[in-house]
Amino acid sequence: MKIQTPPEWGIEPVPERHRILRFPDYLALWSSLGVGLLVLLAGTLLVPGLGLGQAVLAILMGSVIGSLLLAIAGVVGSDQAIPTMVMLRPVLGIRGSYLPTILNIIQLIGWGAFEVIIMAQAASGITQKLFGFSAYLPWAFFFALWCTLLALGGPLAVIRQWIEKFAIWLVYGITIYLTLYLFTRYDVGALLRTPGTGEMPFWLAVDLVVAMPISWMPLVADYNRFARRSGPAFWGTFLGYTVANTWFYALGALFVLALQTADLIPAILSIAGGWLALLLILVDETDNCFADIYSAAVSGQNLLPRARQWWLTVAVGAVCFLLAATVPIAQYENFLLLIGSVFVPLFGVLVADYFLLRRRRYETTELYHPAGRYWYRSGVNLWAVLAWVVGVATYHLIASRIPWLGASIPSFLLALAVYWAIGSLLFRR
Repeated sequence: MKIQTPPEWGIEPVPERHRILRFPDYLALWSSLGVGLLVLLAGTLLVPGLGLGQAVLAILMGSVIGSLLLAIAGVVGSDQAIPTMVMLRPVLGIRGSYLPTILNIIQLIGWGAFEVIIMAQAASGITQKLFGFSAYLPWAFFFALWCTLLALGGPLAVIRQWIEKFAIWLVYGITIYLTLYLFTRYDVGALLRTPGTGEMPFWLAVDLVVAMPISWMPLVADYNRFARRSGPAFWGTFLGYTVANTWFYALGALFVLALQTADLIPAILSIAGGWLALLLILVDETDNCFADIYSAAVSGQNLLPRARQWWLTVAVGAVCFLLAATVPIAQYENFLLLIGSVFVPLFGVLVADYFLLRRRRYETTELYHPAGRYWYRSGVNLWAVLAWVVGVATYHLIASRIPWLGASIPSFLLALAVYWAIGSLLFRR
């Protein structure tokens, strides 16, 4: 099938003829989005605070939990064929959806800038190793430009023409190579038996892993709205992201312990064929930045429905480059935890509303009508906001006072339970 760039219908439901993606498409997309240098970098945060064995267990648990929540959120988009920020309108109210939209745009620009930074640093490391000079700013401009062009192309073209034909196969091959390299040259068994220093609580580590798939929840429906059916899209999303996230987090932790360094990019460059491995990872890394830029533009249309998607896309890409050129990469762990604290409880509220209270039925036409069914009071459902605030407060209370408990699951479940109880009593219909 020849894939064309879809027309710009903004935040309206995707027309049936463009809902063409199946299980293999979502398996490729989400496994591709689940790998990358930032995931490797996140894996380095877990050790040596945890031993490698404990870290792997935390990675597996966090990946399964986070990917399950990600895939469940995607079902709403697949059912309704709408982007993520629009699917928050029935639960928060049309105007109520604006706050998470603003937060999502901020975090996506942050992620996009992080992606450009890490890609430019890696490419600069390659040029330094091969040619003896650094070229950070030119590389930052190149990657920001390329990812912006991908975002202008749209998801259907990127998934079918870029990821499935090129990017995913390159990254699968290099991931297998890196894994075999570490397992054949280092005593991984001994590393697994070595205890950690105890500085990283186990459930806090789980939270850090959960934060990565959770960071994609506010944009999952931007892509899963193109699904032919919700079931295959769910399983493709869940399996693809679980496997990729687990594998790359574990590789990041293993690199730190095996090579005895916390500096990831030089560690990769130091191994045989490391520069080529890094280059091929960069090829796939661009789809992560593409997703950040594209979804920031789509989210912007929830605030400005008449804005053209292409100029929002260009504006986001330009801001990502400017941040990458001026802001150092720092406080990455805190950034991940902050994302989790906002969006984990929010999607608990969404799950309660969509799956438990409304039994997977939204009136799509009402999503775009002020003073309609989803207007509530002045455009905001205050009860949903209350449940969300309770969940966020719970997240931060646990993270600051009892981090060993882990904040993601309790805050998600509490926000879900609070809104389900309120909805059951007041406005279930």
